[in-house]
Amino acid sequence: MAVIDAHQHFWNLETGSYSWLTPEAGPIYRTFAPEELLGQLAAAGVERTVLVQAADTYADTDAMLARADAHDFIAAVVGWVPLNRPAEAAEALERYGRHPRFAGVRHLIHDDPDPDWVIQDSVVEGLGLLAAAGLPFDVVAVLPRHLEHVPVLAERVPGLRLVIDHLAKPPIREQGWEPWASLIARAAEHPNVYAKVSGLNTAAAETWTAEDLRPYVDHAIEVFGPDRLMFGSDWPVATLAGDYAKVWRETGVLLAGLGENDRAAVLGGTAARFYRNAGQD
Repeated sequence: MAVIDAHQHFWNLETGSYSWLTPEAGPIYRTFAPEELLGQLAAAGVERTVLVQAADTYADTDAMLARADAHDFIAAVVGWVPLNRPAEAAEALERYGRHPRFAGVRHLIHDDPDPDWVIQDSVVEGLGLLAAAGLPFDVVAVLPRHLEHVPVLAERVPGLRLVIDHLAKPPIREQGWEPWASLIARAAEHPNVYAKVSGLNTAAAETWTAEDLRPYVDHAIEVFGPDRLMFGSDWPVATLAGDYAKVWRETGVLLAGLGENDRAAVLGGTAARFYRNAGQD
């Protein structure tokens, strides 16, 4: 089974526009290209990645698909379509669906001033188009309110597979627990809901180790099971609190207690099943 990083990004400040990426972002306020990641993937033994959108624009999705055409290690692309404009979204899905590596959709719902954006009737209609096309939706849940919407969507669009990015950013730095623990357990009750063990280092203190993350990862393993969890680096955002090598190493520590098959699921098997073509040679 191929080892798959189910969540990483590229962006180009010269050719792209990213509303959230400003000088205040510090060291990640620069261009990150595939060539910079290649050596880090090789060092970790990661064979493939899922490239995830960083802007709610067609331009970003087009750029990601072009990078996938140029680099075989990019096994799948999670792009963007205007879900709140279903007619336009249908046209975009038809166009992008012709690309063999277009494998899912995400919207930066955490950047929208309306925390209930994703449960608007128009957006739910757009999500229905994803379900009909067999495409999953990545959920960026940062507020408890965002996480509350996951079981609602799982019920309103029962054919839609959802994946919660970054375990919904648990309160690691504060060593908090609720309401995160109950909300993510409630989401996990729905078999069409998955989650990514990703982006946790930037929710922790600067000097984090696997032990800081362990209660939250153990809880996710308990409520989802390894077959609905997938590893992701969240590179290059991860460089705000470490580097690729540390994220990979500490993830290994966290998963060391699992059996071989369960570890293989989190480190690639789940992503290969979840994202179209991600597991194919």
